[in-house]
Amino acid sequence: MDRLMNRPALLIAAILVLLCLPVAAQDQDASTPQPRVTLKAERPLIFSPGGEQLSAAPVELIAYDRMSEQDRNLAADAESSIGERAGVDGLEFNQGQWSYRQILCSALPHHLFLQFTRNNGVGDVSVFSASIPRGSEGRVRIVPIQRRGYSLFSPAPINALTISAFNHIRSEERPAQAPQWLATGLCYAALAGARPQLGPAEQSDPAKLPSAPPGRLVISADGAVISFLDIALPQWPMQWTMSFDGKGKLLKASHAPTSKPPHGAVKTHPVEVQGVIVQHHP
Repeated sequence: MDRLMNRPALLIAAILVLLCLPVAAQDQDASTPQPRVTLKAERPLIFSPGGEQLSAAPVELIAYDRMSEQDRNLAADAESSIGERAGVDGLEFNQGQWSYRQILCSALPHHLFLQFTRNNGVGDVSVFSASIPRGSEGRVRIVPIQRRGYSLFSPAPINALTISAFNHIRSEERPAQAPQWLATGLCYAALAGARPQLGPAEQSDPAKLPSAPPGRLVISADGAVISFLDIALPQWPMQWTMSFDGKGKLLKASHAPTSKPPHGAVKTHPVEVQGVIVQHHP
């Protein structure tokens, strides 16, 4: 009989316990940190995995009289900006006679590239490159190469300032797709003062230059490495290597001779630039 009388009380107690369980769970959820679910964002890569040999149109340096009228006008409009930026680097742009040629670079079509030279004789040659945006975006940039026969900082091809300027130029291009990587490397070499000329795919005469593929591109998930052989100076071929991250930013550049010049090689002399004289202050 007592058991029957206690059943309603037990039933009521059980109902109260069930009603309190959700409240306790909420209090526990509020006081206990819950693990966050993080969605991993896909990093946009402009490379695809793999490796391949490449070829590219050579970079040309053309004289003033071969430039288009549009490019001549663009160069003239940018002259004051070029002079200002060259002066910051102590290039003495307002002194002596400076001439320039155009650097034709198919991989960066939205910029006009010029190479300025002042030749005061052997051992006194100053050279720098200039980049002029063709549109409203971007700004005039220069790449110092030599001042009176000497590198201003460190050799231009491996200089951090050269790399930084080149990355800004590439960003101003706003590429919508993967660039022509070997052609891009050739443009960098030309802006850094080289006259890149690719080695042949095969070399039948072992007494001549070493065999070299037109270019090499090795791609990974983290970026890419481009390498090519520059034979602009046949007696001293140069190996270029450039490392890019996954978004196409140039991280490092190097160039080194593949072999020592042969004994008795002809010495090179400062190049005589045929072009328009942009400054003349006696």
